[in-house]
Amino acid sequence: MEAFFRTHTYLLEHVNAPVRRGLMDEIDWNDRMIGIKGARGVGKTTFLLQYAKEKFGPIDRQCLYINMNNFYFQGRGISDFAGEFYHHGGKVLLIDQVFKQPEWSKELRRCYDEYTGLKIVFTGSSVMRLKEENPELNGIVKSYNLRGFSFREFLNLQTGNHFPAYTLEEVLNDHEHIIKQILPRVSPLRYFQDYLHHGFYPFYQEHRNYSENLLKTMNMMTEVDILLIKQIELKYLTKIKKLFYQLAVNGPKAPNISQLAQDIETSRATVMSYIKYLADARLINIIYPVGHDFPRKPSKVMMHNSNLMYAIYPIKVNKQDVMETFFVNSLWKDHQVNQANKNSHYIVDGQQPFCICDATKTSKIRMNNDTIYARYNTEIGKDNQIPLWLLGFLY
Repeated sequence: MEAFFRTHTYLLEHVNAPVRRGLMDEIDWNDRMIGIKGARGVGKTTFLLQYAKEKFGPIDRQCLYINMNNFYFQGRGISDFAGEFYHHGGKVLLIDQVFKQPEWSKELRRCYDEYTGLKIVFTGSSVMRLKEENPELNGIVKSYNLRGFSFREFLNLQTGNHFPAYTLEEVLNDHEHIIKQILPRVSPLRYFQDYLHHGFYPFYQEHRNYSENLLKTMNMMTEVDILLIKQIELKYLTKIKKLFYQLAVNGPKAPNISQLAQDIETSRATVMSYIKYLADARLINIIYPVGHDFPRKPSKVMMHNSNLMYAIYPIKVNKQDVMETFFVNSLWKDHQVNQANKNSHYIVDGQQPFCICDATKTSKIRMNNDTIYARYNTEIGKDNQIPLWLLGFLY
């Protein structure tokens, strides 16, 4: 136990969290069992350490961070360790990468039932279905999603500002006033392309080649998050990777399921399952018409965020595709995005049409008063024309 406390203290003293994530204030920390899911690379470990440092400090032994990567836990279950921690005065146990432990959900349930004064906060992959696949956690776990940096968080970090987040309703109804609070202090377009290229994953701050690091992360998403958690045999890994590459290269459009099945030598049903796994891993986003959902064929498949586009196939990055990917990724946290008809691109929350367009070519577009035009290549907006970058302020 002492070794774990020494590691805990060291990590908290050296944690680097220059941006306070908004999720910190969204979580009800009074709950006894809290699950934080997120794609690999979005900063879940840092988030746990940031919480511990903020609420307890490095030397308070009521809180302890542990990582299931530690080989120690191959010989000892979570509940036994948690019991020892609890009986020595522990109040909050932070468990990183909980899915690495066999029978982890049953172990957590045992902790919840036996140690009534202990709070457990654990992290897991976005691929995990906490309640659907782990019935023992039904009714006791509160699940949250940690995302990569928004454009707002990236801009604040790069410029030292502290711009707040806005709701979609605030952006649509008051964007001209909001912009007047931002533009005198910073020019968002100076930083927008950097964000699109390398700003979504917090590890861009590390002194390593970002694209190589992201490619490594993408491989880990398929090799660990999908194969391990979904219990898929290793021999199918190359099919999943090939499918992901094909989807990336084809760009945002309706996938040809039959052709993809032929390309990776599997069935249509398996292709659809793999597409769902890739979406769960936050490698792609699946877009459906209003009223449709999985397992129906999607009307469009696109990369989960624009950083992935530049990493996987940089020579074929289309600007319109990048901007639409940014749009979907920005709204994905709190809103439903569906495919619209040809006169607009997307329907948000089942009713609001959006068109993503180049501000320098807007004169060629026949405007519709019911549609919101999210325009790139501009910092300002008017009426139903808003600057696309401002949608990066939704969280």
